[in-house]
Amino acid sequence: MGTHVIKMPDIGEGIAEVELVKWYVAVGDEVGEDQTLADVMTDKAMVEIPSPVVGRVVALGGEPGQVLAVGAELIRLEVAGAGNLRDANRPAPEEAAPAPAAAPAPAPTAEAPTPETAAVPRRTDPELPHDAERPASRPVSGSPPLASPAVRQHAWDLGIELRFVTGSGQGGRILHGDLEAYVQQRDAGLPPATGGGGLAKRSGEERIPLIGLRRKIAEKMQAAKRHIPHFTYVEEVDVTELEALRATLNQRWQGRRAHLTLLPFLARALVVAVRDYPQMNARFDEESSTVTRYGAVHLGIATQGEQGLAVPVVRHAETLDLWGCAQEVARLATAVRSGKAGRDELSGSTLTISSLGPLGGIASTPIINHPEVAIIGVNRIVERPAFRNSLVVPRKLMNLSASFDHRLIDGQDAASFIQAVRQLLEQPATLFLE
Repeated sequence: MGTHVIKMPDIGEGIAEVELVKWYVAVGDEVGEDQTLADVMTDKAMVEIPSPVVGRVVALGGEPGQVLAVGAELIRLEVAGAGNLRDANRPAPEEAAPAPAAAPAPAPTAEAPTPETAAVPRRTDPELPHDAERPASRPVSGSPPLASPAVRQHAWDLGIELRFVTGSGQGGRILHGDLEAYVQQRDAGLPPATGGGGLAKRSGEERIPLIGLRRKIAEKMQAAKRHIPHFTYVEEVDVTELEALRATLNQRWQGRRAHLTLLPFLARALVVAVRDYPQMNARFDEESSTVTRYGAVHLGIATQGEQGLAVPVVRHAETLDLWGCAQEVARLATAVRSGKAGRDELSGSTLTISSLGPLGGIASTPIINHPEVAIIGVNRIVERPAFRNSLVVPRKLMNLSASFDHRLIDGQDAASFIQAVRQLLEQPATLFLE
């Protein structure tokens, strides 16, 4: 038997170090060729590291959240044959240097309860939410529970501590169904309601390490706010005619072309408006004090994924019609939410749109996607009474909340740019005039 050491590969693009986000194996596991060993995070994207050989895990080179340099030892495998580190070259056991500390194994996937675990008596613990009996007498894993923000919020609403829930998702990830199953199991052992009417006390706390994409988002947002003097301009837009056009087009081309949301129309308005305001479609290099204005419009679309916010890029938006833009936005959103967006799809934007759809609120103050100089925030559409030709009529109104880099863009230019976008959206026929 020999030992094969897998080192952190050179991922390219001048990346010198990566953050270890997740292990898919533990010490003692047998791994196959091309099996994914770990996820690492670069400045731009998540990257899977596969195994080039068949072997058994001897040692792991770090723990999730640790930063590893390119070329550092990632994992050590015991393999048949000599491997890339011969047994003869290793020191004797009594002289051997200690192996790197092994990271904790991922949380186990959900399994059917054995007779032994099913027979464990329940007990009431005053530290549990709702003073309820927990389905198990101890946490299911020593590792922090894996769950999406939506699941964590759901657990909070239900008064559940995630460390006591067995996850049925990949790698032990806790899903909404696991919460429901936990509640049913917990409530089955509760005594009948006494009608006391008191509100249950909540206790306990959860420490969540900031690693992976969440850490990258935090670092980028902090850098953007630290270096860029933001100012935000909010304008109301009447999108009644635009929404009527959108509904007509969707009805006419239903099932034959991509479904149109507001975003393709806004993208088209930005493409047209930057012809007269090229300073908005730009990036600023602080080190060289150089502004680069682009002819191509590479639109970033802020997208919420399971792991956090990402900004996939619709490249050359100026070449796309409404349906082509809608199709590309949908494709990128799916890639982000499935965790399969590549580095090329997450970099190179020149102007960004941020939209929360129906959750968009009345106004917002979006943070600029550094090193860009502007970002356009879309707020929700509401129907309100408005005066038209001395009559009060219902109109569909929406606010645009746009932030700008005040080092490069003056207030008058920002206001004029948004007014140009507003006029294009309020008179949608002008979007297609050349």
